[in-house]
Amino acid sequence: MDTSRAPRARAAVRVVLALAMMAVGIDHFVQPSFFVRIVPDAFVPRGATALLLVQVSGFFEVLGGLGLLIFRVRRAAGIGLVLLYVAVFPANVNMVIHPALGGTVPLWALWVRLPLQLVLIALALWVSRR
Repeated sequence: MDTSRAPRARAAVRVVLALAMMAVGIDHFVQPSFFVRIVPDAFVPRGATALLLVQVSGFFEVLGGLGLLIFRVRRAAGIGLVLLYVAVFPANVNMVIHPALGGTVPLWALWVRLPLQLVLIALALWVSRR
């Protein structure tokens, strides 16, 4: 890619990723039942609920998306999103193992979602790089 276009491409991808993360994060509060359903029981700490985990992850998705748009916290937001992608990966695996949890999501899409986490990690690091 022409280096003069790289900063513009990174900025555009940053905005798309930020908006996507904020939208998915908000969806955790608007339609939590889908997300609650896919949380593996083994990952719910004693005294917590799957709903609480969904709300916490939704909050950090919104926060991470917003953070990508703010220069001073952009790097921290990118690293935070990477940690979030790793933290929610078991839910994605859970959906592949138990496809009925995904509702109407086709099985092939559930499988595609697994390596997509690596793409999201790479994008979060790239768009938050100084």
